[in-house]
Amino acid sequence: MGKEQITEMHQKSIDAAMKLTQMSLENSKRIMDLQVETARALFEGSVKNARALTEAKDPQNALALRTQFAQETSTQMMEAMRQMAEITAEAQAEFNRMLGQQMAGSNQEMMENFKKMMSVSGLPAGGQDAFATMQKAFGNAKDAFEQIAKASTAAFGNMSGMGGAGKGKSVKVE
Repeated sequence: MGKEQITEMHQKSIDAAMKLTQMSLENSKRIMDLQVETARALFEGSVKNARALTEAKDPQNALALRTQFAQETSTQMMEAMRQMAEITAEAQAEFNRMLGQQMAGSNQEMMENFKKMMSVSGLPAGGQDAFATMQKAFGNAKDAFEQIAKASTAAFGNMSGMGGAGKGKSVKVE
């Protein structure tokens, strides 16, 4: 493996790390914006609800209003949690995709470099078997990574789907 190839692999790793960092920052900003918006909406709602409670004429009406406000607050919180789960699932899927591309590219480059190195140096008897075993090990590692990435994506997909199960539905509390 030549100096240029090592430098190129190093540069690709740095580029991938920069992309992952940028993605992480963008997703963190999306979650923080969502949290700020949710906090603002909850605060405004609590002020409105406090005013409405002061105008309640009897305890029955006040209790009904408190129940309604609790339902509205719970709905807002569940929606925010659902959106955060979606953002997280999207980020995980993108991370897995980028990591898979990086590993596939690195694997391919590494195998090509090993082939070049082995053909130049000339393998001793039995060396071809060792090279074939190494190729098989790289293939198995790649397959294992792909299975882990699929399982991880499926798990995060299920998590984001759980929060939306009751979307648009209200729950009556008595």
